[in-house]
Amino acid sequence: MEPIEEKILNLALKVARVAGDHIEAHRGTDLRIDFKGTVNLVTRMDRKSEEMICSTVSEHFPGHAIIAEEGKMKETASEWTWVIDPLDGTTNYAHGLPVYCVSIGVLLRGAPHLAVVHAPALGETFHAVAGKGAFLNGHPISVSTRSRPEHCLLATGFPYDRQEFTERYVRYFSHFLSRVRDIRRCGAAALDLSYVAAGRFDGFWEFGLLPWDTAAGSLLIMEAGGRISDFSSEGFDPFLPQCLASNGRIHEWMRAALA
Repeated sequence: MEPIEEKILNLALKVARVAGDHIEAHRGTDLRIDFKGTVNLVTRMDRKSEEMICSTVSEHFPGHAIIAEEGKMKETASEWTWVIDPLDGTTNYAHGLPVYCVSIGVLLRGAPHLAVVHAPALGETFHAVAGKGAFLNGHPISVSTRSRPEHCLLATGFPYDRQEFTERYVRYFSHFLSRVRDIRRCGAAALDLSYVAAGRFDGFWEFGLLPWDTAAGSLLIMEAGGRISDFSSEGFDPFLPQCLASNGRIHEWMRAALA
């Protein structure tokens, strides 16, 4: 690993755990819930976690660019961009469901290069560096080997416009549900992608995602031997809203249904 990669990874791991500990310590306390949309929540822990992460990153790497969900943006000429979701799974967190995480993806010239996804309530930390593999709590992980849809467990999520396009999203859900072992909807896309990387899920699809949802998880998928794309082409761009991830063996089957 290059010295700069090692420094970035060590800081990302450290700050994700510090922010995660803070989030976890305040679970169930006064959340000060606000609404960014009809069903899109934001709590003071989202904002506090983002502040902690972004200030630390700027202190150690003042020249790096930052894109964060709750509004912290820093444009620079650097090749490096930190893409941060300070609390992915806010609705779960607000309801006391311990399925949420801190997600930090670091792009190099626009492509995912380092990833950390830390789930404090579950005691799990995923990380990856491009070309170096994917890991869970320091142990290598890989995608599943299942290839028959009826043996597969899929995951999905529903975008914040789901009240307007309910029929559309349910149609895809119904199509897959009748053909696979089962489907889960965990409510934290970064964890869904991490679970595909770890072989827990065989595939995942979702509309309407944003770069902080996928910048880290997409690299975990690729480094664990899986595939990630949009619904119609081979490539993947974290700045585009469609995400299809799989163990690779069922990718074309899923894509045919979504295209």
